[in-house]
This record gives sequence, structure tokens and C-alpha cells, in this order.
Amino acid sequence: MKTYTPFLFVLLFSFLSCEKVIDVDLDTATPRLVIEASINWFAETSGNEQKIKLSTTTDYFSNQIPPVSGATVFITNSSNQTFTFTEDGTAGTYKCYNFIPVVDENYTLTVIHQGETYTATEKLLNTPIITRVEQVNDAGILGNEKEIKFFFDDLENETNHYFLRIDDPYKVIPEYGVLEDRFFENNEMFGLYISEDLKTGDILKFRLNGVTLNYYNYMNILLAQTGTTSAGPFSTPTSTVRGNIVNQTNFDNFALGYFRLSKTETKEYTIQ
Repeated sequence: MKTYTPFLFVLLFSFLSCEKVIDVDLDTATPRLVIEASINWFAETSGNEQKIKLSTTTDYFSNQIPPVSGATVFITNSSNQTFTFTEDGTAGTYKCYNFIPVVDENYTLTVIHQGETYTATEKLLNTPIITRVEQVNDAGILGNEKEIKFFFDDLENETNHYFLRIDDPYKVIPEYGVLEDRFFENNEMFGLYISEDLKTGDILKFRLNGVTLNYYNYMNILLAQTGTTSAGPFSTPTSTVRGNIVNQTNFDNFALGYFRLSKTETKEYTIQ
């Protein structure tokens, strides 16, 4: 028969019932302007409707992203044609309804906020068509995962970089990735997605964009800091990820975000 002393019970209870709330005192940096300016020309559309979002950085534990209203936002092309973006319905969201997308055309974004002017120049890139999809049902070490491949032909006779997005019905946040054609130039390439949650009848959405080398590098760093290769939500970022947007008024007061334009190919696939 086993016996237990009252002292051990008291000691165990003390450890289990003792809790202390620790307030983490984090420094609050001066808010920076954040410019989300991805111009996507979806296949089989005119591409005339586009939007740009403006916000500011905020405290780490804040659950709201402060929108930026009252800014002046426009894009010009190489012919000095101006496409104006105005707030329409939602604070911080600026829309344009007469944008004219042209592959290989150069565009300049201008944002004027609180007396400072931010600009970025980028070329609208082409994107290959998604040609076919393959599914494997017994992927993974245990053979219990589904493997989906979205195939496309690399754009010929040029160095290409691609940005991929996959919307999984079981995930709130899409999966993102980047590819380069260093070893696949002028050949067929594919985006790969593996999941053990997908079931027959589920719809997987795949998006593909051609991007510049600079954007490829930018996303590589960003995904490394926020994705599976990071040390978790409380890790210290290795660096501030700066895009291609420059503050022409005060260089040190840079904005976060990137100005990107490209044709956009999408594919919806129903799991077999």
C-alpha cells in the first residue's frame, strides 16, 4: 500500500496553482506608411479595375491595422498618362476604374501623404498560362498526403522569376512561394503543393505571377522571416524588409511594401 505525506501534496498544489501575469514592455516605434500596390491583370479581363491599400505599422499586440485616408495616389505610364486612385467605400483602399495594363510597359507609382512623396517604377511583366494539373494521392512518408502539381511553360529566351499563391480551403492564410527558372529555362515548370487535409471535392486555387528579380529577392527574404524558416512569432527579424518604394521628400522615412505589376494566371482544381 502506497502512502503520501501531506507536505508533498501541499508542495504539488503550490506549483500547480501559482500563476503570475507578466506584462511585456515593448518599445513602440514611430508608425511607418505601408503601401500594398500589387497590380494584377487577371487573364480574360481588361484589367481596368485596380486597387492600392495604404496603412501604417502599429503595436505588436494590436489587432487592428490603421488605414491611411486622405492620401493622393496615382500611377503614370511612359506616355505620361495618369491613372488616379481614389478612396471608394473602405478607408485606406484606393481604387481606379480606367487603368490600362500593357505587357512590358513601365509604370510609376506616386503616393503623397502628409506632405511627403513616395514613388516607385516597375515594368508590367508577362505570365505563362497554367497548362495542366496532376494529382498524387499517396504522397508523403506515410503515403497519406495528396500532392498537387500545377504545370506551366517557362517564358522563352529570358530569365524569369515567378510568384505563386495557393488558397487551401482549410487554411485562413494562403500559402506563398517564389520560383526561378535557373535550371528550367525554356522548359516546363510546376508549382507543388502537399496536404494531408484535402479531400475529394475540395477546391484548391492556384495563382501565378511573373515578377522581377528584385521582387523575387524581396519575397524570398520576407517569406524566410515570416514562414516556416523563421524562429517563431517572437523571433527577432534579421532585417527590415524594404521594397522598391522611395520617399523622395525624406529618404530616411521610407515606406514598407512593394509596387509590382504583372499578368495573373489562375487555376481552380477540384480534388479527385
